[in-house]
Amino acid sequence: MRARKIAIVGFALLAGITTSCTGDAAEPTTDPSTPQAPPTANSSQAGVPALRVEEVAGGLEHGWDLGFLPDGRILVTERPARFKLIDDGAVSEVRADLSSVHVVGEGGLMGLVVHPDFERSRQFTTCQTHQENGQAVDVRLVTWALSEDGTSANRVRDLLTGLPVNDSGRHSGCRPTIAQDGALLVGTGDIAEDPTIPQDRTSLGGKVLRIDLRTGEGLPDNPFASSADANERRVYTYGHRNVQGVAVRPGTGQVFMSEHGPTGFDEMNRSQAGANYGWDPSQGGTVDFYDEDVPMTDLERFPDAVPPLWTSGETSTEAPSGAAFLSGEQWGALDGRLAVVALRGQKVLLFQLNEEGTEVTELALPTELNNSYGRLRGVRTGPDGALYITTSEGSDDKLLRVKPT
Repeated sequence: MRARKIAIVGFALLAGITTSCTGDAAEPTTDPSTPQAPPTANSSQAGVPALRVEEVAGGLEHGWDLGFLPDGRILVTERPARFKLIDDGAVSEVRADLSSVHVVGEGGLMGLVVHPDFERSRQFTTCQTHQENGQAVDVRLVTWALSEDGTSANRVRDLLTGLPVNDSGRHSGCRPTIAQDGALLVGTGDIAEDPTIPQDRTSLGGKVLRIDLRTGEGLPDNPFASSADANERRVYTYGHRNVQGVAVRPGTGQVFMSEHGPTGFDEMNRSQAGANYGWDPSQGGTVDFYDEDVPMTDLERFPDAVPPLWTSGETSTEAPSGAAFLSGEQWGALDGRLAVVALRGQKVLLFQLNEEGTEVTELALPTELNNSYGRLRGVRTGPDGALYITTSEGSDDKLLRVKPT
């Protein structure tokens, strides 16, 4: 692909970040609301490679997600309801009927996943807000088929409907990712309106869903597979506020999520089947308004809730969005790190995890990506092992490629 701009990236210590070293069912060793000093990480660490940032393409508008096609082209969703295809730096629009997409606030055309059998089926699935007669109806997963020449896409089916939405589009989610076993994982938002949604397992909002990519149904080994409610059968984890990053750790099947907190208290979590992550703006159903002053992970109300692996703490708001793992020997000491991109923080957070995925052992950030390209929304690992990132400034947004020099 043609690169327009190149920058060499160094590393800096990320100060003021809270880490919580916990096991799968362990209580936190400290109060998770109290900032703790992070492990140190810097460019002098032995084996850490210098990085190169390439501007693959520009002229995008709120690139939300991206997927890689077998022929090397990259498909991008733009939140204002457009598909773009990038071929060696050239950007073209894919014709599709997206007139039903409700583009408002945080809603619109969002997450994207290319099906594993794309070479045969030409199919991909998106998250998108849906409107009828100008009114928001729901967030839904829609499966599309891309034409052979890549110039158009036809709607194949509504894979899953009924994810909650509000007219403002706030907390629309919505990130789909293929798990190691082929299941479709979907991080969803709680819509910031009905305070009961995150703890209600019959609602699809404020959850990570685990569904069949062909039917949209919950899988038979899901934690609530025996429920009489079809939505609850789809739920993998619950008690979330707004999950916008879902990443599968290569070779392990471990799943990690990045999540928006209220003011501060953004989180990165390890996904555990059937677990509650403790967000409850209804205060246990005692209030009928959306109370954002409750703890992001309420361990008093829910003693069994999963404490975060990492939180930004009270004084820092990163607004973490997409998440992906660095993978391959070319990354040197960074091989295996979890990369989380931030909107408000305008940076990439690189988490080193222990083998069990229960502890953050180091946290670093590439300095050149820190406040250099604005808000960062989507991130995926490409077939070449590089990290691909979309910016979300709203005009002349970029697709970036990050790799070791």
